[in-house]
Amino acid sequence: MAPADTVSRGSGPLAGRRFYFVGIGGAGLSAYANFARSWGAEVRGWDKQETIFMETLSGVELDVGGEPAPPPGFEVVVSSAHLGRAEGRSRAEFLAELVALRLSIVVGGAHGKTTTAAMIAYVLRELGHDPAWIIGGVVPQLGGNAGVGEGLLVVEGDESDRSIGLLRPEIAVVTNIEVDHHAAFASATELRSFFDEWLAEVPKVVRAWELEPVTFELTVPGEHNRMNAAAALAALELAGVSRSAAEPALARFTGVGRRFELVADRGGVRVYDDYAHNPTEIEVTLRTARERTEGKLIAVYQPHVYERTRQLFRELGDALGLADVAVVTDVIGGRDTPRPGVSGKLVLDSVPSSVRRGWAPTLDDAVRLTLSWVRPGDVVVTLGVGEPWKVARAVAAGLPE
Repeated sequence: MAPADTVSRGSGPLAGRRFYFVGIGGAGLSAYANFARSWGAEVRGWDKQETIFMETLSGVELDVGGEPAPPPGFEVVVSSAHLGRAEGRSRAEFLAELVALRLSIVVGGAHGKTTTAAMIAYVLRELGHDPAWIIGGVVPQLGGNAGVGEGLLVVEGDESDRSIGLLRPEIAVVTNIEVDHHAAFASATELRSFFDEWLAEVPKVVRAWELEPVTFELTVPGEHNRMNAAAALAALELAGVSRSAAEPALARFTGVGRRFELVADRGGVRVYDDYAHNPTEIEVTLRTARERTEGKLIAVYQPHVYERTRQLFRELGDALGLADVAVVTDVIGGRDTPRPGVSGKLVLDSVPSSVRRGWAPTLDDAVRLTLSWVRPGDVVVTLGVGEPWKVARAVAAGLPE
């Protein structure tokens, strides 16, 4: 279901508005764009290249490549990755407007916020509460990354640019606190203070680290998802949903796109794709993958953001050491400018020597190298924020039947 199909043009809280989204192919802004048209707005947008999230934007006129060219009469919303490319309001300001229009649940944190937000929205919909949602990932069971309803609005917030601090929900969930955006926060103390200040403005708060992981069986694997489920259940209880009603629905939740997503099971090889991009997430994902590996575990990682790579290349290499084979590409930028001496090679050189290591500057190099090394019984996991999903699909296509 395309979210825009649920509200006809000319009706809804944003009826009569026209928006041009700069960076519309991103995980967040694609969701905002879908939500805007769900609430009756006319939507167009630009991005520098095609992305997987554009698959959710059927029917939207898209400009790809070159520079953004907002038509006359359109309000411009600019993602944090493309500030300066066009004059307009920030995505944070636009999201704050949406949250102000509806009673909301906002989920933030370093890890698990997409899955936790998706769990909450899924359970609310399954139980007939007619939620709206804006989530930074494609949720197959919900039909996309955004949807409209008359009930609570469930939103995934973002601390990378401090924009979550502008949101004023009824319920806030913080999954965990760990410095993942070094350009925005100088220390864990600064990050904790930021969240404390934000949460002081929210009536009802869930701090996931204060909870015990759920013990009932989930469809999604991993201990981290048991923690995500505990946070989701706590938020649902604050929203008036009984635990006894929520648990059976939550048990049926099958996950979010690019969160340990099975791309192919072909020729004796399973290929998974995951959004994991920092050491903690990579470690969790590879431990989960190891449980499904009869042969070798092959990790393909595309570093994201030069500053994160500069700060964490040793930790990233250590995390990739949980695999038998590590293939690393060069850094994909977007949020910051290249830095002298900072490349994916720093990460690769930090992978333990006991692991077979492969330098693949481009995604095409990564595909060729992975296909040359993979054998029946192996598991391949592609990792990263940018475009490693393209590697997963290409490897899957290159496997023998």
